Amino acid sequence: MAKKKIKKKKTIKKVNTKIAEYRERRSFGEYVASHKSLFIIGGMLLVLVIGLIAAYSYIIANYTVTTVYVEGNVHYTNEEIINMVMEGRYGNNSLLLSARYKDKSIVGVPFVEKMDVSVVDPHTIKIEVYEKALAGYVEYLERYMYFDKDGIVVESALEKTPGVPMVTGLTFDHVVLYEPLPVENPEIFETILSITQLVNKYSLSVDRIYFGSDGSLTLYFTDVKVALGVGANLDEKIMKLQYMLPELEGKSGTLHMENYTEETKNVSFETEQIIEQ
Repeated sequence: MAKKKIKKKKTIKKVNTKIAEYRERRSFGEYVASHKSLFIIGGMLLVLVIGLIAAYSYIIANYTVTTVYVEGNVHYTNEEIINMVMEGRYGNNSLLLSARYKDKSIVGVPFVEKMDVSVVDPHTIKIEVYEKALAGYVEYLERYMYFDKDGIVVESALEKTPGVPMVTGLTFDHVVLYEPLPVENPEIFETILSITQLVNKYSLSVDRIYFGSDGSLTLYFTDVKVALGVGANLDEKIMKLQYMLPELEGKSGTLHMENYTEETKNVSFETEQIIEQ
């Protein structure tokens, strides 16, 4: 009888164990079923994270800029322009540069109206620079104050910019950045811009533009002064000047073109007398 009781107890214990296991499996299954959506979302997030990491690694590895074309810059060197555009982290990544400057120009750079950046291919970008139309500069408080066609002072600098002439003879008692030069006749800036554009057109390098009190113009080219008069027929005079200056190389004096026209061609050169001491 004792053996039968022991066997019966073992059987009951075994049954209870199986029931417990069944209940445990059922509980786990119910848990999985009730949290199935969470497992799916978690899996999707994991796949997404892995995909983003892979995409990031691919972009960094395959869109590195190795070639840069810069166009339109005069005041700044290519290297300076490139440093402005490709600044910051991942500044050498063409895809990220494309996103940064998409439909957006770079502004706020002295002497520059705007800069446009375009991606030519994954390893090449092009930077187009549109510089401000500087008419000239005046010296004020040991600085060079550059102004545009409207006489607005756009920059104060310690260095001269090649191709922009110095303007003298203007009368003003103060200069404020981003405001017009306070001259008596603002129309004078149109004349200055015309001269600047004309000398650039005919590849002449003028050192200084002088305005006399009577409105007369004088251009300075090294040792040669060119008297243009009150500004009539400027295009004709400067077009003629491009052929005359080479003939005056090494000479010192004043070229009188006040009365020059295509019809009269009235020109004279007054040699400057050098007095030895």
